[in-house]
Amino acid sequence: MIIVKIGGAAGVDVEHTCEDAAALWRAGNRLVLIHGGSDETNRLAEQLGQPPRFVTSVSGHTSRLTDRRTLEIFAMATAAINRRLVERLQALGVNAFGLSGIDGRLIEGRRKEAIRIVEHGRQRIVRDDWTGTPERVNRELLTSLLNAGLLLVVAPLAISPAGEMLNIDGDRGAAAIAGALRAETLILLTNVPGLLRRYPDENTLIRHLPRAALGDIGSSAEGRMRKKLLGAAEALAAGVQRVVISDGRLQAPISAALQGAGTVIE
Repeated sequence: MIIVKIGGAAGVDVEHTCEDAAALWRAGNRLVLIHGGSDETNRLAEQLGQPPRFVTSVSGHTSRLTDRRTLEIFAMATAAINRRLVERLQALGVNAFGLSGIDGRLIEGRRKEAIRIVEHGRQRIVRDDWTGTPERVNRELLTSLLNAGLLLVVAPLAISPAGEMLNIDGDRGAAAIAGALRAETLILLTNVPGLLRRYPDENTLIRHLPRAALGDIGSSAEGRMRKKLLGAAEALAAGVQRVVISDGRLQAPISAALQGAGTVIE
């Protein structure tokens, strides 16, 4: 079982990723692809006259400020990405099936009803927030779809116990799915070669990272990479054997990651 998170930032080669996924699927591998949507959401938000806003939490994590309108824009953007991925995979002969975390309560999450942010050097509370933390995955639904021979393509949304749609971090959503399925490998594709010791110098790639070092490295990592390392830690804690943070710009990015390209954490 291979779980692949396709990063939502510009630069990841979606065409080559789909071709590689198709080849692996035809070879008998079971795959679940989870995609992001940050770059597409930014473009759509600008077009709709609601430019994206980003905030920094007191712990130093930067995230999209997601009020209800932004959540709806995010849902539209990720739906478009999901349809394009399924369309391309179907054209490659793959019986791909697209869904989001709200469908069939695939991913349940707890809504962050209030977040504490730092703005202009001062802390404040934001309450109109529609983000969540993945807490439960509908393993039975995933298994039934995979047993039907489908390659799954999942958009990064979740549903709260109260039935509220939530924006979730795609890396953590991928980690939750990988853990629920007891996947051998979770691959996090991004637009750099992997975890860099000195971002953005691509010559400083860290090829192997012990699980015990995740906390120390994560606290000093570049913003996007902190979330990937958090997702990696959650996946390993849930029983995933290894996590690979790898380059989504390669010709066969999934296969390269399976062969150890990027940063391997196990």
